[in-house]
Amino acid sequence: MTESGNLRHAILALALGAFAIGTSEFAAMGLLPFFAGDLGISEPQAGHVISAYALGVVIGAPVTAILGARLPRRRYLAALMAFYGVMNLAAAVLPGLAALTGMRFLAGLPHGGFLGVAMLYAADALPREHRARGAAQIIMGLTIANIVGVPLAGWLGQGIGWRWGFALPGVIALLSAWLILTLAPRVGGNRDARPWDEVQALRNPRVLWLLAVGAIGFGGLFAVYAFLTAAMMATTDAPDYAIPLTLGLFGVGGTLGTWAAGRLTERLGQIRAAYVSLAAMAATQGFAALSVGNWPMMALSSFMIAAGAGLVIPLQTRLMDVAGRAQNMAAAMNHAAFNAANALGPFLAGLALAAGWGWASSGLVGMALTAAGAVALTLAVWHDRASGAVADCA
Repeated sequence: MTESGNLRHAILALALGAFAIGTSEFAAMGLLPFFAGDLGISEPQAGHVISAYALGVVIGAPVTAILGARLPRRRYLAALMAFYGVMNLAAAVLPGLAALTGMRFLAGLPHGGFLGVAMLYAADALPREHRARGAAQIIMGLTIANIVGVPLAGWLGQGIGWRWGFALPGVIALLSAWLILTLAPRVGGNRDARPWDEVQALRNPRVLWLLAVGAIGFGGLFAVYAFLTAAMMATTDAPDYAIPLTLGLFGVGGTLGTWAAGRLTERLGQIRAAYVSLAAMAATQGFAALSVGNWPMMALSSFMIAAGAGLVIPLQTRLMDVAGRAQNMAAAMNHAAFNAANALGPFLAGLALAAGWGWASSGLVGMALTAAGAVALTLAVWHDRASGAVADCA
């Protein structure tokens, strides 16, 4: 097999791991009513299972970056994905709410480390001018999961039992781990790396500003998406197929948007691409607010908000330039920041709904968060200029 063929298959193995993560993370939300009913708990109690996973992502990102500082990336990524698979299978077989919550927390630990370093691996394997394209190929595994993996897990969970919805991504994760070990080039690790160097990323203002852009700006997407189906059910007489169609369109939009974001970042540069992405996010969130009450337009808005949300690609490649020797930490924390956005956006949108502002308010909250993300990006650029750093403002 040629070197390019080896690289292509290695990236596919990594993208399969991202597919497993996307399937597990998003399918859990759809499975919530089923495991709540089976375990005899309320849906708010069952929501703790979802929160436990997000908490695991935030805690696990820095921990796995430190522990894996000296490991070859091939072994590091395979180990994280194998652990992810085992924890998902444990969640599928162990009895009781406490075990399920604990296993979902543990499953969240390798999430940020795997996705971040997998994107680094794919980006570093390609010429510098195509780094964004390599990172996008990994994230496309996550978005394709919303088209194929999540509906399949939901179908298994509804038709056979909710535990199968966790077992499916567990098996896929183990397959990914084996393929990574088999196909990824055996590149030696950085034996001189020091865990303290990774910790320094959390003291680097250039890194922290970029993480703030993701944690705030991406909250707008989740503010809209979290309440989209509830708004459709409350304000329209949509047919039964409307919600699965809407969720599927979100996955299609995310896949196309991620592909486009890679090309856009290569063409415009990281900073300009990030601004374009933020502008697209604000526009599509405004469209979502105007669409409330019209289910075909709401379904279209699901596609549009996902297609416009390619911010992760320019941010990830920008972090590669500013993180110095703390590449693993910065990459992992980027995904922790996006999970923080997943908590911030729905929380603020929920406050707006509780205040009686109506279902369209989630789109307005989304636009406000996206605008705040643009402010954070501007401050990041200003900081680079004020400190004498060479900013990629092209």
